[in-house]
Amino acid sequence: MLERARRFGTVAAALTIALFAAGGLWVALGDMGLAIQGAIDTGGPSNPHIAGAAVVAAQGAWVENYARYPAMLAAPLLGLAGPVLALVGIRTRGHVLNFLGTSLATVGIIATAGLSMFPFILPSATDPGSSLTVWNASSSHLTLWIMLIVTIIFLPIVLAYTAWAMRVLFGRLSIREVVASPDFY
Repeated sequence: MLERARRFGTVAAALTIALFAAGGLWVALGDMGLAIQGAIDTGGPSNPHIAGAAVVAAQGAWVENYARYPAMLAAPLLGLAGPVLALVGIRTRGHVLNFLGTSLATVGIIATAGLSMFPFILPSATDPGSSLTVWNASSSHLTLWIMLIVTIIFLPIVLAYTAWAMRVLFGRLSIREVVASPDFY
């Protein structure tokens, strides 16, 4: 069973590397991306209709942030290095390397998507002017205050449940233990 998981993990890591790199090239060289033209008042009130600014389709716009802020290149590098590290962990049976690699890959790939699209949160392919950005999708101060109170109340509950579930489910289960347990089926 562990050998089958190693084979699957090897294929999954190799596919992750290849598809993430191919997706990056497609986004950089393809005819996709949105850009905001005009002035934006980033400190102004939330407004779904940005006055004086227009959203237009622009080739390669999703990679412009990396030219402006080179430190952001860390995200796609993590997205590529993480699966490589996971692959090394799988091949050498290094569980810590495998966990660290998959964690870094997840963070890198998700951060790459978010950093590439910034300031867009939800771009619209059919009507670029209707795209949601960080400025026109923000909440009011009252809404943010209510969300903070709810988070303060419920986050400890969620974390406690998650910790309990991880403690209960910790460890490997062998076939012998499954067969020996009459309550399993």
